[in-house]
Amino acid sequence: MSKIATLEIDGKKYEFPVITGTENEQAIDIKTLRGATGGVITIDPGYKNTGSCESGITFLDGEKGILRYRGYAIEELAEKADFLEVAYLLIFGELPNKEQLDKFHADIKEQAIVDEEVKKILDGFPKAAHPMGVLSSLTSALTSFNPSSVDVDSEEAMYNAIVKILGKFPVLVAWTMRKKKGLPLDYGDDSLGYVENIMKMMFKRPNQEYVQNNIIVNAIDKLLILHADHEQNCSTSTVRIVGSSHAGLFASISAGISALWGPLHGGANQAVLEMLEAIKEDGGDTKKYMAKAKDKSDPFRLMGFGHRVYKNFDPRAKIIKVAADEVLGDLGVEDPILDIAKGLEKEALEDQYFVDRKLYPNVDFYSGIIYRAMGIPVEMFTVMFALGRLPGWIAQWREMRLRKEPIGRPRQVYIGENYRPFKEISNR
Repeated sequence: MSKIATLEIDGKKYEFPVITGTENEQAIDIKTLRGATGGVITIDPGYKNTGSCESGITFLDGEKGILRYRGYAIEELAEKADFLEVAYLLIFGELPNKEQLDKFHADIKEQAIVDEEVKKILDGFPKAAHPMGVLSSLTSALTSFNPSSVDVDSEEAMYNAIVKILGKFPVLVAWTMRKKKGLPLDYGDDSLGYVENIMKMMFKRPNQEYVQNNIIVNAIDKLLILHADHEQNCSTSTVRIVGSSHAGLFASISAGISALWGPLHGGANQAVLEMLEAIKEDGGDTKKYMAKAKDKSDPFRLMGFGHRVYKNFDPRAKIIKVAADEVLGDLGVEDPILDIAKGLEKEALEDQYFVDRKLYPNVDFYSGIIYRAMGIPVEMFTVMFALGRLPGWIAQWREMRLRKEPIGRPRQVYIGENYRPFKEISNR
């Protein structure tokens, strides 16, 4: 027998069904609330207690530190799958067999050329422009070069749109970084794997032979997998709500990039490095800053520790810590910033204050360390996050359109002035 929730307002009772998810999550279905009650709504700033949709893509339990894509544990996927397999899984619901994966990769490579006119748009940005602003603009501009809307009732049209953005987006990411560094633009090499080609497009120098570093490729592959989806976060919700107006895939993803840009979301790994830089400038005393972090009267906040969703530990951080150690060991980078990061990590893992509050280093902390060691500019960190999150955005957009979800239209409680008669300017 299905559960019923009863709401009483002014002595009158209303009943609403309770939905139970496959992981026993429960939600009160209030879609008839306003009509049944004559205008009553709920209010939930930040939507912390509001489910905006039913989704079969990602399961997240912050209390238990669980993250699964389509039922597969993130730990297994990071160990046994590559990024393109995970992208296919997220978007289409199942892990691909070899034939499906080979076709998927071949179709993506076929679309991995960006119209030369896009270079003119890129040329219009100053080198000082933030890469996230550049990436959002270039992604939106793809709509102009691919103006036909996606027929969501056509499996072929949906597939073509998906491989098109998966092919072109890495080119835009690489071009954004090369513009920042003053390097010539590069299309990479379609004989390489998906992630290997991304690395070559980003790092190949015009006067040197490019040599692939498998440890770095493995670390980036894992990072992209760990960032691929994270349920209904700010940027994903943005992609879904923009897409609910039947905006195209490119426009919806461009909106998601803008949402990801914020320092409270995808900009967190950039904030980690900016914090480490500030500590270095102040002498590099990690114990001093750990004490400041514990002082409630001190405005300093330790970036990259704890997580607003994971109340125990971030399962992604456990995985990427190993990769971070491997990258630092292989590259042998001597960098005081990375020394400070390792000092903070050691103290936080041993300090009872942080252990009791479960303020462990999170994925943003370790991803920032890896990107720093690789020589990726700090402003590019969130761009790398967007590259990883792309399959999740696509999957969420596709799911929302296939489910024919209604256009997003939140309500509000008005707290402004009551009716006022207009005053002529001479009487104001």
